[in-house]
Amino acid sequence: MKKRSAIVALQSIAIVAIVLLSAWGCNVEKSGTRTALLVIDVQQELFEEPTPVYRADEVLRNINTLVDRAHSAAVPIFWVQHSDDKVLVEGTDGWQLHPALLPLKSDNFIRKHHGNAFQETLLKVELDALRVERVVVVGLVTDACVQATCYGAHELGYDVVLVKDAHSTNGLNGELVIDYWNTELSQGIVRLKATADVDF
Repeated sequence: MKKRSAIVALQSIAIVAIVLLSAWGCNVEKSGTRTALLVIDVQQELFEEPTPVYRADEVLRNINTLVDRAHSAAVPIFWVQHSDDKVLVEGTDGWQLHPALLPLKSDNFIRKHHGNAFQETLLKVELDALRVERVVVVGLVTDACVQATCYGAHELGYDVVLVKDAHSTNGLNGELVIDYWNTELSQGIVRLKATADVDF
């Protein structure tokens, strides 16, 4: 009887172990398809240009909506900040994120010097460490760093979602520029979604 009881106990332990390992395996699989939110260059100086950011208030509101949604879903957020020697000089007030934004200290922060946020940064390394396969892109400016980062992410094999009402430009003809790049990038580079339709 003691021997049989021991065998039953071992079987029970084995079953529990299998269940736990299976659950762990499922989590790994899910983490392998994780999403990250990339917030590109939403920095104060870009809102101080002679030509204002097109629909700035709406874009900031939509970005904050996505940030809140991502935080609630425990989705990693990467705040990307550009700098060079003449524009968005690192450490200046203009280089800082727009004060309307709500990053957490636990979020991820990337500093870049090229249009493509993946070029000569640790962004890919950090995304890969989190097993991210899909990136949701928002920010500034549409016709420079946003489009360059979308192309860069696509070339690296990420599933790229561009939020069509959460990126903008401070160039002339803002609406036309945004519409052009939404159309151009949707030709095999990104999937377009509205803020309301982004599901983390």
